[in-house]
Amino acid sequence: MILATGNRHKLAEMAELLPGVELRPLPEGFEMPPETGDTFEANALIKARAAAAALPGEIVVADDSGIEAEDLGGAPGIYSARYAGIDVGDEVNLSKLLREVDAAAGNRRAAYVCALALIDADGEEHVFEARCEGRLLDERRGSGGFGYDPAFVPDDTGPQDERTMAQLSAAEKNEISHRGRAARALSAHLGLGAGAPR
Repeated sequence: MILATGNRHKLAEMAELLPGVELRPLPEGFEMPPETGDTFEANALIKARAAAAALPGEIVVADDSGIEAEDLGGAPGIYSARYAGIDVGDEVNLSKLLREVDAAAGNRRAAYVCALALIDADGEEHVFEARCEGRLLDERRGSGGFGYDPAFVPDDTGPQDERTMAQLSAAEKNEISHRGRAARALSAHLGLGAGAPR
């Protein structure tokens, strides 16, 4: 299966989430199309369709994901990877988000969202979308994960657990993350069982 991404973190996470599936990156030099969709699903399909067109007969899966802050009207949403600009990096994006959430002076509720688009060898399309609810801290904790993980505390670990996504083990994160949930739905569709542990 081809994973239509240039993000090495996503490739590594998806490899853990889909055990038994040989995931291959896009060919060297492949240029991803602009993400012009207005939803995670639309952007995932744009990437999957471009890869499928370039690699006929291959099974392709593409991910589009991000974080939505409640008091920012769902921002950064589909712009999560480029919230503070193109190629500025995770730290700059996270800093901007935390500044804006602080300025909103309301609740700090947020949710990670992931849409996985699958195009099979016959060209049939399927999309699997999942969420992980939580809240944003005003500080960073932990060195694991990537993106907004150091400031995001998921609800699923329980009300007494103040660990961020970046402080969870890979197995704990995969069990509750937006990408883990979407990957389990994809895995079930492919008849591969439950995928990563629930």
